[in-house]
Amino acid sequence: MDADVVAPLLVRVVVGITMIAHGYNHWRGGGGIQGTARWFTGLGLRQGTLQAWMSVLTEIGAGVLLIIGLLTPLACAAVISVMLVAGLLAHRKNGFFVFKDGYEYVLVLAVACLALAMTGPGDWSVDEAADIAVTGWAGGAIALGIALIATAGLLATFWRPQPQQEEVG
Repeated sequence: MDADVVAPLLVRVVVGITMIAHGYNHWRGGGGIQGTARWFTGLGLRQGTLQAWMSVLTEIGAGVLLIIGLLTPLACAAVISVMLVAGLLAHRKNGFFVFKDGYEYVLVLAVACLALAMTGPGDWSVDEAADIAVTGWAGGAIALGIALIATAGLLATFWRPQPQQEEVG
């Protein structure tokens, strides 16, 4: 068994499981959908409940697609977009390091998915079995292009941050 066969499978499965767990946590963990909706609303997103459900469906759906290696550039685009939104709205202001709630974690997941879209899902994937794998610059362009468009569309449609209040002291 060659490393170039196992490597994309490892990335797909680990990122896929991570995304499924993340989506499940938004759905059933902590405060559930309502807690996730309040958090998204606090980040400046309108229609928090809709955002929470869309996040759950996107994260779980992209995770499943990654694990089986189906429509890999689109699954990667979904992960990249979710990570861009999280990075921009929740983590950017905290700096780089994840232990300070920074964007380190979301950056790694997004770049891993961009690299996966470029290298392809590997031999052990539905894309490869069905002969529909899109790789190289085309796979990367599809993943990044769709992610950027989706992120811009979401932010333009739903993001309405509250103006900062000046502290009187």
